[in-house]
Amino acid sequence: MPPPPSVLVLNGPNLNLLGLREPGLYGSATLADVESLCRAVAARHGLGVDFRQSNHEGELIDAVHEARTGAAALVVNAAGYTHTSVALRDALATVDAPVVEVQLDIHRREPYRHRSYVAEAADAMICGAGVHGYALALTHVAHLLEKNTA
Repeated sequence: MPPPPSVLVLNGPNLNLLGLREPGLYGSATLADVESLCRAVAARHGLGVDFRQSNHEGELIDAVHEARTGAAALVVNAAGYTHTSVALRDALATVDAPVVEVQLDIHRREPYRHRSYVAEAADAMICGAGVHGYALALTHVAHLLEKNTA
Protein backbone atom coordinates (compact mmCIF):
# COMPACT_ATOMS: atom_id res chain seq x y z
CA MET A 1 0.00 0.00 0.00
CA PRO A 2 1.42 3.44 -0.90
CA PRO A 3 2.15 5.92 1.90
CA PRO A 4 -0.53 8.53 2.61
CA PRO A 5 -0.28 11.92 0.91
CA SER A 6 2.07 14.10 2.92
CA VAL A 7 1.46 17.65 4.12
CA LEU A 8 4.44 19.88 4.85
CA VAL A 9 3.79 21.79 8.08
CA LEU A 10 6.37 24.55 8.01
CA ASN A 11 7.14 26.74 11.02
CA GLY A 12 9.23 29.89 11.00
CA PRO A 13 11.53 31.70 13.41
CA ASN A 14 11.11 31.56 17.16
CA LEU A 15 8.32 28.99 17.03
CA ASN A 16 10.81 26.59 18.59
CA LEU A 17 10.25 28.76 21.72
CA LEU A 18 6.48 28.27 21.69
CA GLY A 19 5.26 27.70 25.24
CA LEU A 20 8.15 29.76 26.65
CA ARG A 21 7.96 32.98 24.63
CA GLU A 22 5.11 35.32 25.61
CA PRO A 23 2.85 32.59 27.06
CA GLY A 24 0.25 35.26 27.89
CA LEU A 25 -0.17 35.83 24.18
CA TYR A 26 0.61 32.41 22.70
CA GLY A 27 -0.31 30.01 25.51
CA SER A 28 1.66 27.18 27.07
CA ALA A 29 1.58 24.64 24.23
CA THR A 30 5.01 23.79 22.86
CA LEU A 31 6.00 23.14 19.27
CA ALA A 32 6.19 19.44 20.18
CA ASP A 33 2.53 19.69 21.27
CA VAL A 34 1.68 21.31 17.93
CA GLU A 35 3.46 18.52 16.08
CA SER A 36 1.51 15.86 18.02
CA LEU A 37 -1.74 17.68 17.27
CA CYS A 38 -0.88 17.92 13.57
CA ARG A 39 0.01 14.25 13.30
CA ALA A 40 -3.23 13.19 15.04
CA VAL A 41 -5.47 15.43 12.90
CA ALA A 42 -3.68 14.48 9.68
CA ALA A 43 -4.00 10.77 10.49
CA ARG A 44 -7.76 11.19 10.95
CA HIS A 45 -7.88 12.54 7.40
CA GLY A 46 -5.59 9.86 5.94
CA LEU A 47 -2.65 12.25 5.57
CA GLY A 48 0.97 12.10 6.62
CA VAL A 49 2.93 15.05 8.01
CA ASP A 50 6.41 16.36 7.34
CA PHE A 51 6.80 18.77 10.30
CA ARG A 52 9.64 21.30 10.19
CA GLN A 53 10.80 24.45 11.93
CA SER A 54 13.64 26.79 11.07
CA ASN A 55 14.86 30.17 12.23
CA HIS A 56 16.51 30.68 8.82
CA GLU A 57 14.66 32.15 5.86
CA GLY A 58 16.68 30.26 3.25
CA GLU A 59 15.93 26.90 4.90
CA LEU A 60 12.22 27.69 4.82
CA ILE A 61 12.43 28.62 1.14
CA ASP A 62 14.39 25.43 0.38
CA ALA A 63 11.68 23.40 2.14
CA VAL A 64 9.00 25.07 0.00
CA HIS A 65 10.99 24.31 -3.17
CA GLU A 66 11.32 20.68 -2.09
CA ALA A 67 7.58 20.51 -1.32
CA ARG A 68 6.69 21.61 -4.86
CA THR A 69 7.19 18.02 -5.98
CA GLY A 70 6.96 16.07 -2.74
CA ALA A 71 3.97 17.37 -0.78
CA ALA A 72 0.25 17.14 -1.37
CA ALA A 73 -0.25 20.44 0.49
CA LEU A 74 1.47 22.93 2.78
CA VAL A 75 0.49 24.45 6.11
CA VAL A 76 2.70 27.45 6.83
CA ASN A 77 3.24 29.56 9.92
CA ALA A 78 6.02 31.83 8.74
CA ALA A 79 6.07 33.66 12.10
CA GLY A 80 8.16 36.84 11.81
CA TYR A 81 8.81 36.21 8.12
CA THR A 82 5.07 36.57 7.50
CA HIS A 83 5.45 40.35 7.50
CA THR A 84 8.89 40.68 5.94
CA SER A 85 9.73 37.93 3.46
CA VAL A 86 8.80 38.62 -0.11
CA ALA A 87 11.19 35.79 -1.02
CA LEU A 88 9.19 33.24 1.00
CA ARG A 89 5.96 34.60 -0.50
CA ASP A 90 7.44 34.20 -3.99
CA ALA A 91 8.50 30.61 -3.26
CA LEU A 92 5.00 29.78 -2.01
CA ALA A 93 3.48 31.31 -5.14
CA THR A 94 5.24 28.62 -7.22
CA VAL A 95 3.46 25.79 -5.38
CA ASP A 96 0.57 24.18 -7.24
CA ALA A 97 -0.61 22.24 -4.18
CA PRO A 98 -2.95 23.83 -1.62
CA VAL A 99 -1.26 26.24 0.81
CA VAL A 100 -2.94 27.20 4.08
CA GLU A 101 -1.42 29.87 6.30
CA VAL A 102 -1.70 29.61 10.09
CA GLN A 103 -1.17 32.52 12.44
CA LEU A 104 -1.64 32.09 16.16
CA ASP A 105 -2.92 35.67 16.48
CA ILE A 106 -1.23 38.45 14.51
CA HIS A 107 -4.08 40.88 15.09
CA ARG A 108 -3.37 41.16 18.83
CA ARG A 109 0.17 42.20 18.01
CA GLU A 110 1.70 45.43 16.72
CA PRO A 111 0.06 46.98 13.63
CA TYR A 112 3.05 46.21 11.39
CA ARG A 113 2.40 42.51 12.01
CA HIS A 114 -1.13 42.67 10.58
CA ARG A 115 0.17 42.48 6.99
CA SER A 116 0.90 39.00 5.65
CA TYR A 117 2.90 38.43 2.49
CA VAL A 118 2.22 34.70 2.89
CA ALA A 119 -1.54 35.30 2.57
CA GLU A 120 -0.99 36.53 -1.00
CA ALA A 121 0.19 33.05 -1.98
CA ALA A 122 -2.14 31.00 0.24
CA ASP A 123 -5.48 29.41 -0.53
CA ALA A 124 -6.68 30.22 2.99
CA MET A 125 -5.52 31.87 6.21
CA ILE A 126 -6.48 30.74 9.69
CA CYS A 127 -5.73 33.33 12.33
CA GLY A 128 -6.66 33.91 15.94
CA ALA A 129 -7.42 30.31 16.91
CA GLY A 130 -4.07 29.79 18.63
CA VAL A 131 -2.54 26.34 18.34
CA HIS A 132 -5.96 24.95 17.36
CA GLY A 133 -5.48 26.84 14.09
CA TYR A 134 -3.13 24.07 12.96
CA ALA A 135 -5.94 21.49 13.38
CA LEU A 136 -8.29 23.75 11.44
CA ALA A 137 -5.67 24.21 8.71
CA LEU A 138 -5.13 20.47 8.29
CA THR A 139 -8.88 19.87 8.20
CA HIS A 140 -9.18 22.52 5.49
CA VAL A 141 -6.26 20.99 3.57
CA ALA A 142 -8.09 17.64 3.64
CA HIS A 143 -11.19 19.38 2.30
CA LEU A 144 -9.19 21.06 -0.49
CA LEU A 145 -7.49 17.81 -1.46
CA GLU A 146 -10.82 15.99 -1.52
CA LYS A 147 -12.37 18.75 -3.64
CA ASN A 148 -9.44 18.64 -6.06
CA THR A 149 -9.81 14.89 -6.62
CA ALA A 150 -13.62 14.92 -6.93
